[in-house]
This record gives sequence, structure tokens and C-alpha cells, in this order.
Amino acid sequence: MSEQHSWRDLLRIIINDTHERQRIASELGLNPITLVRWTTQETDPRPQNLRRLLDAIPQHRDQMLELIRDEDGFEEFSNAGMDDSSKDIPAFFCTSVFTARAATNDSMRYRTTCNMVLQQALGQLDPDRTGMSITVVRCMPPRDEHTRIRSLRESLGQGTPPWQADLEQQAMFLGAESLAGYVVASSRPFVTQNVDNDQSYVPLARGKYERSSAIYPILYAGRTGGCLIVSSAQYNYFLSQSRLNLIKNYADLIAVAFEPEEFYNPEDLELWIMPDQEIQKQHFANFRQRVATVMLEAARNKRAINTIEAEKIVWRQLEDELIEVMLNEFANT
Repeated sequence: MSEQHSWRDLLRIIINDTHERQRIASELGLNPITLVRWTTQETDPRPQNLRRLLDAIPQHRDQMLELIRDEDGFEEFSNAGMDDSSKDIPAFFCTSVFTARAATNDSMRYRTTCNMVLQQALGQLDPDRTGMSITVVRCMPPRDEHTRIRSLRESLGQGTPPWQADLEQQAMFLGAESLAGYVVASSRPFVTQNVDNDQSYVPLARGKYERSSAIYPILYAGRTGGCLIVSSAQYNYFLSQSRLNLIKNYADLIAVAFEPEEFYNPEDLELWIMPDQEIQKQHFANFRQRVATVMLEAARNKRAINTIEAEKIVWRQLEDELIEVMLNEFANT
């Protein structure tokens, strides 16, 4: 490739290939002619489109970023606005998380802390709202000290369109069939830039809008409590190492929402394969009614329990039912 004097020159060379021009325009949600106008200086890209352009051409990202910084009028992009290498969780936010955790009662501590962290992470990782979901996955506690962890459960999540803002109602069980299960069992992160063409030998089940994803374990003292799943509607969204470092930092921060006894050693895990989401939805349909029934039965037995305790009982029942579904399926094959 010949020498380029500006980022517009480099872009002109890249989009000289009509297929590449169409691909980039599609990823940015723009008309291909807009890219041509950028190269001729008829128009200037909006900051968010310039950031998305860098993500759309990862093989040219570093060179393009350097050329952008050299152009008059684009000085504002010489900082973290364009290059997220200096991004980190703001110190004031970490302080607010610790303060909230200390001030919140036991029953609400997990939900309050997680939602604070998820909201901040979503705003920092997807500032242009290109489409992202972030979900906290927890280990389902074993029945007693003699049994092992059989599944994971998506608990809380937040998203930007096309995902819903609150993902809690879409939560499901995950097991050995899932990438989350692999990450929790191995205590190692896993990143895929293109879920359509992933060639790895680990289980990979994609969501409806998911194009790339990064999953990091939630760890404490060498033990795992679950994982943090970050999914993007864009391909190659997690090429930047600084972005991955930021996700790891959020996974580490969200660990403060867990209690020490909610972390487990690798030998405590014996994950089962869980049914797909459509089957699980059938079992979740009357979740609230089941919670109310559990609370009524406890009251009849003169043993009052709160909603959170009742939900834990119902989640346990659902885990048993879903594992029974899989056992029956295996028996019939």
C-alpha cells in the first residue's frame, strides 16, 4: 500500500474495493456515498462514526488513528475519545460502589451493587449505544457440602438496543454446553470477535443479536463465583486490549457484590448440560406464581420467609426440573 498523507487518503484506498466499501458502510449504518464524501472532505464524520470506523477496520486501526490525530480539527481525538488505551474505571465510581455496599442491607446488597456496576460499565463500554448487553452469571449453590455445583444462572443484566434495557426477565440457566460454563470451570477469560466464524473447540452458543463477545470470570482468592458476559452487536468489538482490560476490571469490581462463601474451588463444579432457552421459557412462565406459592406454604407452616428466600427455593426447583428434562432426553436417545 502506497504512503498516505492523511486518514482520508488511507480510507480512499480501503474503500476503492467496492465490497469493502459496502461492508464498512453496513457496519456503520451509513450510505456508502458518505464514506466517499469523507475522503473528499465534503463532510466530516461524527465522533461516534469515526470511532466505529476504527472498529470496522481493525487491520488498519493503529495507522488510521495516527493519521486522524495529525489532522487539524481532530485534536479532540488525541485522547481517550478515540483511543481507549487510557480508559479505566473512574476512581470516584469505585468509591461509590464500596460506599453503597457498606450502606445496603444484606438482602439488597447483591442487586444494588451489581446494577450500579452494570450501568457504569455499559456507559463506558458502549458510549455510542451501538448495541451491547452485559450480564452477571452466578454459580447455583450446591445443595450441601457433599454435592457439587450443577449449573450457572444468569441473574442480572443490562443492555442497549437492540437488547432490552433490563435483561433480568430473560435470564436462563447455563451449563457445560455454554461458553460461560467453560470460562467458570477454567477460571480463564474467553473472547470471540466473530461468533459466526469462531473456530475454537469450546462450546459456543450465540444470542440473537450477538456478533462478538468477551467473558471474564468473577474471582476471589483463587475461587470463582461466576462470570461477566459482555456481548456486542458489532463484529470485532473486542480487538482493543485496553477494552478487554476494562472488562476484566469490571469483573473484578463486581466481585464485591458477592459474599465470600459464594465463591467455589474448581473441584466444586460438575456442570450439567442445560436445555435450550425455548424449553427453559416454558418452565419459567409461572415463576412469580410459584414464588407466591412457596411463601404461602411457608406461612401455613408458621415459617415466614421473604421474597428473596422464596425465589432461591424456586430457582432450585427449576434447576432440578431442567436437569430432569435433560436426563429424560438422554435416556430416550
